[in-house]
Formats: sequence, C-alpha cells, structure tokens
Amino acid sequence: MAIRAISPGGSAPFDPAALTNAQKYGIFAVMAFGQFMALIDIQIVAASLNEVQAGLSAGPDEISWVQTAYLMAELVMIPFSAFLTQALSTRWLFALSAGLFTLSSVLCGAAWSIESMILFRAIQGFVGGAMVPTVFATGYQLFSGKQRAMIPAILGMVSVLAPTLGPTVGGWITDALGWRWIFYINVVPGAIVTLLTLALIRVDGPNLPMLRKIDWVHLASMATALAGLEYVLEEGPKNDWFGDTTILCVAWVSVVAFLLFLERSFRSAGPIVRLTPFRKPTFAFACLFNLVIGFGIYSGTYLVPVFLGRVRGYNASEIGTTVFISGLAQLLGVPIAASLSQKVDQRIVITFGLTLFAFGLWLFSAMTPDWGFAALFWPQVVRSFAVMLCIVPSVGLALGNFEGPELRYASGLFNLMRNLGGAIGIAVVNTWLGDMTRLHALRLSEALGASPRAAGEAFAALTRYAGQITPDPARAALMADAVMTRIAGREALALAFDDVFRLMAYLFLAALVLVPFCRPPSLGAKPPVDAH
Repeated sequence: MAIRAISPGGSAPFDPAALTNAQKYGIFAVMAFGQFMALIDIQIVAASLNEVQAGLSAGPDEISWVQTAYLMAELVMIPFSAFLTQALSTRWLFALSAGLFTLSSVLCGAAWSIESMILFRAIQGFVGGAMVPTVFATGYQLFSGKQRAMIPAILGMVSVLAPTLGPTVGGWITDALGWRWIFYINVVPGAIVTLLTLALIRVDGPNLPMLRKIDWVHLASMATALAGLEYVLEEGPKNDWFGDTTILCVAWVSVVAFLLFLERSFRSAGPIVRLTPFRKPTFAFACLFNLVIGFGIYSGTYLVPVFLGRVRGYNASEIGTTVFISGLAQLLGVPIAASLSQKVDQRIVITFGLTLFAFGLWLFSAMTPDWGFAALFWPQVVRSFAVMLCIVPSVGLALGNFEGPELRYASGLFNLMRNLGGAIGIAVVNTWLGDMTRLHALRLSEALGASPRAAGEAFAALTRYAGQITPDPARAALMADAVMTRIAGREALALAFDDVFRLMAYLFLAALVLVPFCRPPSLGAKPPVDAH
C-alpha cells in the first residue's frame, strides 16, 4: 500500500513514520535497482566496443564516444535532478527517468550508425542520471537511526559494484547474444522499475509552476561547462592535452561557461542548481573526500582490467573472473561500515577507510607481468573492503545535516563530485600511465645498452629459438627482435602500473589532512521533513 503525500497546495508534509518498514524497503529497493541500472550502463559497453565498432562501421576515434556521450549527459542531469524532483515529484521524475532510460536503451540497441548510437547514448545517460542522486535523498528521507546508516552502505555498494560488473556483464552478453543485447537487456527490468515506481512511490507532491521559472541560461551554462570538462578529460590523454587546438578551445569555453554558471547561481531568481549546501564546511570537505574517493574507485576499477588485458593478455571472461572478488569484498564491507558509522565517530571511520584504501593501492604497486588471480586476490580484497569504509561515513558527513529540498540539492552536488572524481581520475591515470611507460622503456633501453653482452646473449638465444620455426636467418632475427621489444614493452608497462598505483596511494594519504575539519552530524538524527 502506498502512502500519498499532500501536494504543496495541500495541508501536510510527507510523514515517513506513516509507512511500514515493508513499504519503506519496497520503495528503496525499487529506486536502488534503478540506480544500479543507470550506473552499470556506464561501463557495460567497455568490453564490447570492438564488436560495436565493427557492427556500426565506426572508426577507432569515434567508438570511444559511445561511453563519453553517456558520461557527459549524466554529469549534467545529476545536479539538475534536485530541481526536477521538486517540480515533478520524486514519483514522476523517477518513473520518467526509468521509462525514458528503457526507451533509449531500445534505441541504442537499434542504432544504425555511430552517429545515431552516440545520440541515443547521450539521451540514455541524461535521462538515467536522475535516478542516481534521487535515491540517496529519498533514502535519507525515509529512514532514521540504524536504518539510515544502511543507506549509504547499500547505495555506496551499488555505486561501486555496478561500474565494476559492467564490462564483465557486457562481455558475457555480447559473447552469448550479440552486442545489441547489452542494451535490449534493460527493457524488462526498466519496465518493471517504471511500473513499480508509479505504484509504490508517494513521498512528495509536485510543484509544477517551478517549470515556468527554469533559468535556461543557468542550465545551458552548467551543461556546457560539465560537457566541456568531460570532453577535455576524455580527449586530453590521447591528444597532447592543451597542445591540441580543439581541446584548448573547448577548455576555454568550459571555463567561461562555469563562470557564467556561478554568476547565475548567485543572482538568478530561479536557479536550477543551488550551491547553498557549500555554506556548511563539513559538506564542502565531504565533497572533497568524495572527489578523491571517486578518483580512487573509478581509476582502480579501470586500471586492473587494463593491466590484465594489456599485460597478461586476458580476454573479457578471464578479466571478469579475476576482478569478481572485488564485488564480494564490497558486500562484506557493507554491514561492517554501516555498524561502525552508527557506533563510532565518522571521522575515525573515514580515517581508517582512507588509510586502508591507500594500503590496498600500495599493494598493487608491486605488480609484475606474471600477476594473475592469486597475486591480485589480497590487493583487491583490501582495496574493495576499504571502499565501503570511505563511502559510508562520507555520505553521512555530507547529507546528515540537511532536510527537505536542500537535501536533494546536497545529494545532487555530492554525487556529481564522485563522478567528476572518476572522470578526472581516469584521465590522469591514463596520462601517468603513458608518460611512465615511455620513461621506463627508455630506462630499460639504457640498461640493455649498458650491458651489451647480456643483451646479445638474450638476443642470440631468442634467434636460435626462432630458427626452429623458420629456416630463414633474417626472418629468425626479426622474430627475435620483435619478441625482445614486446618483452621490454611489457616490463615497462608493468612498472608504469606500479608507479600509478603508488601515486594514487599517496593521494589517499594526503586526503587525511581534511578529516579534522569535518564535524559529523549527531548519531540517530531525526529524519528530514520534506516540505516545499
């Protein structure tokens, strides 16, 4: 049975105490699954890009936009969703988001060209992005006390687990049914989420007159700034950053749009994003934590499969089997992190979480080209378990002191910071990886030059081995040279991965200086009252 809140023109605000626990958990489960759908689709195409590229006759420079378009559009919707929730109500915004996400998934599966695919992926990311922050705000609205402590734990797990599983699930579906089914697979669950949202969720009323007050300049400036930033972060590592004229121009446009966005945020009569949550220092510091956490989560999730694919030569199925342990460790951390956040000062929990996460990253810094499932087991377990000890207290620090509409704006901004951290992280680690690979390749070349005898003996041994394959001495020498080059490149790349993980560990340790500046909300705080 759903409980209907009185609309703004009515008499009383929504009272979560009027709902039974079963009703609360039902609403939350539907919304959390919707969030999972939106987040898993960020990376679900990662393992299938070659198949999508072949199916749509796309170029290598075009295919990356299948992911980039989704991320750009999602970044715009996440902060905008707080405004739309107040205007349309949680029920109708979430239903529209889930329904349009399902429809756009069908369009992606039916795409006939790379241009149509990019357009439909942008639509999918935009409409799906509303589900991510809305479930955080609604969860905090529904629950209190110990139940509320589970909200950041569960949603934090979803936020990390969905992108982690995306490439694996996408690879399995593509191998079994073809790449178009990685989109068609959303149809049934998307339709179910849409219908259940309409049937169950009644937590607030709409305020339709707000739609007539949209500051379109504010919206356009925010969209331009965030989309421009994502473009620069995506294309920068591949095109020499600001050495490329297009990237430089987009960066300038993004900066100007951001300044206009700030101006409209403070002076507009109807801003679509309110920055007032940043008036609370603890929220600002929690957002910085989330930026760093997003950097570590998304970069770590990105780097391990890249290592396994480029250094070990694993296929999508082997990569999925190897990284699956990360999800199990995260599940283990959920109840522990939730319990600690209820009983212990959240600053202590996040200090331990950041330190443990840094230690997990540091364990990766000893990787060799031979590392596989066994060697990666404990580094993945430590890092993934620590994720929950970082996310749960950071969510509590960020959202625990807000009520009503301001909670929605805080949720949107907070989730935006995590996604921005991920986008920045992937761009930065790609740049680090490329630079350090070249540096280590140069050092290995110098080392071989300094030991010509050892290098000559190794080359002669490889040449003799190649001579067993081909009787042509010149061809055998070329084969031996290619093998030596490949071995040196593999070693240089593995050393570069070690350096990148080490730098990320230092970043997490540096974030500890922010902890003393946070002031946690009192445990067992009253649930926020939703009033327009």
